[in-house]
Amino acid sequence: MARMTSRPPTVGFDLDMTLIDSRPGIHACYRALAARTGTYIDCDLVVTRLGPPLEDELSNWFPAERVAAVADLYREMYPTHAITGSTAMPGARDAVDAVRAAGGRAVVVTAKWEPNAKLHLEHLRIDADAVVGNLWAEQKADALREHGASVYVGDHTGDVRGARRADAYSVAVATGPCDAAELTAAGADVVLTDLTEFRAWLRSHTAG
Repeated sequence: MARMTSRPPTVGFDLDMTLIDSRPGIHACYRALAARTGTYIDCDLVVTRLGPPLEDELSNWFPAERVAAVADLYREMYPTHAITGSTAMPGARDAVDAVRAAGGRAVVVTAKWEPNAKLHLEHLRIDADAVVGNLWAEQKADALREHGASVYVGDHTGDVRGARRADAYSVAVATGPCDAAELTAAGADVVLTDLTEFRAWLRSHTAG
């Protein structure tokens, strides 16, 4: 069961479509990957279902025996094509600032390859206390527990599952591929329209 706390919180945040809108950058990187490999990829479709691991998406376009090598190539190409085109989500910096103002720590836990996640945060000047990559859904619970996170914020039902596995309060934002009804049905403790609502929610949560 999710827990409430009046202590300074450690808050975990997902990255793609939670803190950053990476769709333009990922779209550009997949276009470049398609050109490099000579493989058709529906880039418009890809950016509607961000969240799961890269290999899951690549398996829709490449045979199983090529997925690992293509994933390595994509990650190599990513800094050139995906970083500068991505933007901060509305309220993202303020959400991190709100955690700090409450005396807490902000930890990013994402399925994205960790070096590329750090490049995004550095470029957008979102200053996380720690960044942990390469974790999806329930796997995120390991990092959330390690950092003592009592709250996890994400946009995907996989993020809700990760929060629940970690016994962290699940805050969902309806800014990604899953709508509010899906996030609620998955077990989110609260669903926000976006991170512009987070500071007020956190103030209420820590006052409880």
